[in-house]
Amino acid sequence: MTIDVLPDNVLLEIFELYLGKDNADLYEHFHNYDRWQTLAHVCCRWRCIMFASPRRLDLKLSCTRRRSVNSKTLDVWPALPIVIVAQNMESKEDVTNVTAAFGHRNRVCKIFYHNLNEHFQDSFLEEFAAIDEPFPALTSLDLGSLGQDVPVLPDSFLGGSAPRLRSLHLNGIPYPSIGNLLSSTTNLVRLSLWHIPHSGYISPEAIVPCLSMLARLESISLGFRYPRSQALRASRHPLRLTHIVLPSLTFLGFGGDIEYLEDILSQIETPMLKETDFSLFNQLVFDAQLLGRFIRRTETFMTFDTARVVFSSFTVEVSLFGQEEMANNDLEDWERLQLEIRCKVLDWQLSALSQVLNTLSSSLPTVDKLAIGVYHEDWQDEIEDIQWQEFLYPFGSVKTMILESEDTVRLVAPTLQKLTGERATEVLPALQNISLMTREWPSGSVKEAIEQFIATRQLYGHPVIVHYQDTKSEEG
Repeated sequence: MTIDVLPDNVLLEIFELYLGKDNADLYEHFHNYDRWQTLAHVCCRWRCIMFASPRRLDLKLSCTRRRSVNSKTLDVWPALPIVIVAQNMESKEDVTNVTAAFGHRNRVCKIFYHNLNEHFQDSFLEEFAAIDEPFPALTSLDLGSLGQDVPVLPDSFLGGSAPRLRSLHLNGIPYPSIGNLLSSTTNLVRLSLWHIPHSGYISPEAIVPCLSMLARLESISLGFRYPRSQALRASRHPLRLTHIVLPSLTFLGFGGDIEYLEDILSQIETPMLKETDFSLFNQLVFDAQLLGRFIRRTETFMTFDTARVVFSSFTVEVSLFGQEEMANNDLEDWERLQLEIRCKVLDWQLSALSQVLNTLSSSLPTVDKLAIGVYHEDWQDEIEDIQWQEFLYPFGSVKTMILESEDTVRLVAPTLQKLTGERATEVLPALQNISLMTREWPSGSVKEAIEQFIATRQLYGHPVIVHYQDTKSEEG
């Protein structure tokens, strides 16, 4: 018995699995769009089966810097959609090979181009930015550049229209008038504008009205390469009283100043939001009142019971989620609020995070588990106990605290020891358990500090049990 005995519909299902078309949207720049050509060369029957169902199999022709889409290629195969996948153009020939596909703009459905060389003269982006005609079949546009002199996309880019666009990602690409294009993208599902340089600055007043027209939007990422200038901060407009509803949004990402973030959050309603990832530039004073209001308006976030704070060499990050999310490795099912502050010095990290958490304290009523991890290369700098106490103060409902490493225990233990008198129950009043994740049971002054804390809590009628988790045996 040979494979020839299988009916056409079974072969078609086998072809689908082989081509992996379901993952094309997730990994489009790694996806092998030419894989179907191997099947087409097996026999006439297989070729006929495939070309009878090109949409089901998602058949496409790819254009790269090494292989152009020319008349010879197009004459061999049916009129399939064209995908442009290219990065790091090394020569004029590379650019010519890719831009040749622009002559078939009615068939170009996906464009992925990234320049990873910051000193490279990006002639491809210059040519692409100058195109003032629409690509009517375009469903995915992903452009990125690390360059310093990236051309600004003009008002006329793509003729100001992309009606079939579902995914738009611009990384380091200045496009200050993007609102003109977004007004035509009513089918947009994913929008990412990241590492926006000063030349591409978009104000909150300009971007929010654009979002109001994108009812199908499921994911937004908006991030800036640098903090706003003092002039832009001084020109901040009064907050609008009206809200727009983003009914399908499940993910919201942001990178920039907290004032900009709050200007956005104060104007949107996100009933289906499941996950956020906020990355903030450091500043002396943080006032997160509007962020707190947004969290309280989002039902999913008000049910989180677990917080994890990580101090690293470049950022401090706090994540809020449910305990089932902590145990679940399937990122597709995660419900999480994540907030990061970009600064390096540990006491600055503590100061910045404490300010944010104190304004969010009323938004943390259900958090009963707190994990702390210090993975900072230079944590030995002197940190005042009051800084750690201010950081811990907002977690008034926490019953279990996990100290994830030796460094964490060494830093936090002296602070716990200083919680005497009224402070013994003002900070972490609901605490019942402490879990130490270390290679060895603490000794010396650290052990003494923990024992004194336990005794103090016992004296004031708030006993605490310390658990030791040997990470050395786990590593073995």
